[in-house]
Formats: sequence, structure tokens, C-alpha cells
Amino acid sequence: MADPVADKTTWRKELPALAGRMVTLREPVAQDLGPLVDLLSLGDASRFGLDEDVSEVSVLALLDRVVRERASGLAFAYVITLSGARTVVGLIHVRQLDPSFEAAEWDWTIAPSARGRGIFIEAARLVGSFAFGPIGARRLEARVLLQNGRASGALRKLGAVQEGVLRRSVRRDGEYFDQVLWSILKEDWGEHWVPTAPRVH
Repeated sequence: MADPVADKTTWRKELPALAGRMVTLREPVAQDLGPLVDLLSLGDASRFGLDEDVSEVSVLALLDRVVRERASGLAFAYVITLSGARTVVGLIHVRQLDPSFEAAEWDWTIAPSARGRGIFIEAARLVGSFAFGPIGARRLEARVLLQNGRASGALRKLGAVQEGVLRRSVRRDGEYFDQVLWSILKEDWGEHWVPTAPRVH
């Protein structure tokens, strides 16, 4: 069940941290620059809208864009850190596909050291619950490279439905690849709801 939120736009002023058993999610900051450059330099990493090569300059521009997009209500991003540590092991970005943010697309990159440990599933449940709850989304879409069986399997575990194949829809290193389009609807989120309200200790 969604957390009650007085104002759907509160997240535009400040993105709340989200905490699970294994992970803590927070908005990326300049101190994350080094780990994010390393993460986004991985061969299978999402590009998050970067048109140029991954560098400190391009990632700083990405961090600036993330803050502007959040303040405008267009998108939000979380770095994934292991609970009790500041080590960045992933990045999740959610952007609106319509002006009301009812339909959105999410994208992510997880460090190889954090794969296969349930970290993505926990982070995705937090972000999905935040998107379907306080943000007010009713549909989340994901585009995954056809050959990325691990990501497709994780989406399937979250209840996503494969809607089709987008032929030669993404270009990487001068070559075009097919992507699978996945979707999750708010009414299908069911057992994946987790609390996203700030916790009082």
C-alpha cells in the first residue's frame, strides 16, 4: 500500500532517502563523482542520457541535470549504497513519459560486485513504491538490451510484462541493438510495496 503523502510535489524540493534491509538510496551528490565515473564506464552500463564519453566532466553535467530535472518534476535519480556504507553500487533514474508523471521510464546500472545478491530487487521495490506512491505514477516502463537476460529476469521477478521487441533501437559503439520493452502497472505492484516514508527513530 502506498505511503500517505500530503503534497505530491514535495520530492521536487528534496528527494527523500529510501532505506531497505540491504540498501540505502539517496540523491547523487558531487562526492559520488569518482564511483559514478567508474560505474558508468562499465561496458554494459546504461548511458542515462550521456551522449559523450564517460568522464568527470560528463558525469558532473549529469549530476547537475539530475538536480534540475528533479526540481522541475521531470525525473529523479538515486544512487544505491549498501546499508551502513557509503559505497555506491548502483544508480537508478526515473523520468516522466507524460506531463503528469503517470507514465514513467526507469533505467539502472548495478556494479558487477552487487549483482546476483538481491540488491537490485530491493532497490527497485523502494523506487517502484516511491514512483507508484508519492509520485503518482500508474505505469513504469523499462527498455533492456535483448541479450541482457539478467535484467529481464529481474524485471520478471518484479511482475513486469514483456510488451515487445524494439528492433535496432539503441546504438552502442557504432552498432545498433534490439531492446525488450517491459512494463509494470501500479495495480500489478501488489506484494512489492514497501514503505518509503521517512522513518522516525
